[in-house]
Amino acid sequence: MNNFTPVSAFSGGILIGLAATLLLLCNGRIAGISGIMSGLIKVERAELFWRLAFLAGIVIGAFLFQQLKPGFYQPRENFPIGLLAFGGFLVGFGTRMGNGCTSGHAVCGIARLSVRSIVATVVFMVSGFVTVYIVRHVFGVL
Repeated sequence: MNNFTPVSAFSGGILIGLAATLLLLCNGRIAGISGIMSGLIKVERAELFWRLAFLAGIVIGAFLFQQLKPGFYQPRENFPIGLLAFGGFLVGFGTRMGNGCTSGHAVCGIARLSVRSIVATVVFMVSGFVTVYIVRHVFGVL
């Protein structure tokens, strides 16, 4: 576990929690990314600006971090692109089935003591553990 970075993980968690709290307090909205994105697909003009601003903030924040700490994030090389695409498909499928994404359920739903979100987060985590085990130990992909 040589990539464990507790300071950046803690800082990132604080920033995510702060962003979710500010969005809820200032705008009365939940910071679930899938819900924010789907609101762009079914455009409601009155909500367009804040949705675009929130998503732009995520992208700009990642870009600025990369500029401030070049080399901090090292993408994995030689990983099967088909496996990545399949994983992305499963995430999107699960997001629709679970009526929300991991950020919405885990960060915002648990904070609101939503039983549905707590159950969804447990299912997400267990599914992730099982998937990692199968990919690494059954298929031998490191």
